[in-house]
Amino acid sequence: MAKRDYYETLGVNRGAGDAALKSAYRKLAMRYHPDRNSGDTEAEKKFKEINEAYDILKDTEKRAAYDRFGHDAFEGGMGARSSGFEGFGAGFADIFDEMFGGGRGRRSGRDRRQGADLRYNMTISIEEAFSGRQAEIRVPSTTECSDCGGSGAAAGSQPQTCGLCHGAGNVRAKQGVFTIERTCHNCGGAGRVIEKPCRACRGAGRVQREKTLSVDIPAGVEDGTRIRLSGEGDAGAQGAPPGDLYIFISVEDHPLFRRDGADVYCSIPLMMTTAALGGQIDVPTVEGSRARINISPGTQTGTQFRLRGKGMTVLRSAARGDLYVTAVVETPMNLDRHQKKILEGFAATQNESTSPESNGFFDRVKGLWGDRKD
Repeated sequence: MAKRDYYETLGVNRGAGDAALKSAYRKLAMRYHPDRNSGDTEAEKKFKEINEAYDILKDTEKRAAYDRFGHDAFEGGMGARSSGFEGFGAGFADIFDEMFGGGRGRRSGRDRRQGADLRYNMTISIEEAFSGRQAEIRVPSTTECSDCGGSGAAAGSQPQTCGLCHGAGNVRAKQGVFTIERTCHNCGGAGRVIEKPCRACRGAGRVQREKTLSVDIPAGVEDGTRIRLSGEGDAGAQGAPPGDLYIFISVEDHPLFRRDGADVYCSIPLMMTTAALGGQIDVPTVEGSRARINISPGTQTGTQFRLRGKGMTVLRSAARGDLYVTAVVETPMNLDRHQKKILEGFAATQNESTSPESNGFFDRVKGLWGDRKD
């Protein structure tokens, strides 16, 4: 009987990428794994087929040959193994780990003894985000034991090669047609065992300490920016690599400014007389200086002024955003008798020319409903 098309076996199209292939393979492998289908010969047959298909399609050269010649490319021992089981390699080991708890180290390619990554939350002001800053932070973490240099072994002794896995960190066992690879339980995957542990760290190679770090916050950082300090996380076990430290930046709200990317927005109260007669006002900028704006006579609430290059610093650039200032005309309050008389005199003389918007609005209302009053 002719072999089934490999793409059809995995349920993917011919243009499927590596991620789609792997995802399809994982689902099928978990579904038809013999340990989940004890005594089911059809499931075992299906499992062999999907392993054979994935073994070919995950390899760029084999896949190209298959796409061109089909199954004929592998006749006579040229390609896939008939069983698809031997040694499973990178194809199936990660699936087995996922199903039966073999450990995340193999799936991610990360040494299981590697130190954990750490997170540090830092809040800065918008002014600090504008100019950048040097900050010192104190981080509780595990660090390399100074007594044993991170080896975990007492002075004068050395870790010994594990007698069970012979330094590989993994052990293999035959289960019928399967070759199962698991993390060595004797050494925990390290490949070495410590016969005389260090007293200071009790063989771990690391101890709990608080360390002080200097962090360079670059100018122009935005809320949510993540800074990675490689190797500044927890120390690894018994000399394994350390993890990383991730600093998450939060930019606190400002009483005057609102930031949108590199641009900054603010609203400025404008005296009615200045708005009516025109003039000049000084407005604050995010860098701490002041900038002068010319106010045209008759300026209304909502009028926006753009100050080019007065916004935020752009990250890793000499450029800057803009500052947008919105005018909010302030209505006079708490008038004395003299001020009231002045405004009453003005009110008596104002017309369509001095208040075109309000007069125009009420003229439109009359046009719609006339002079009707309820």
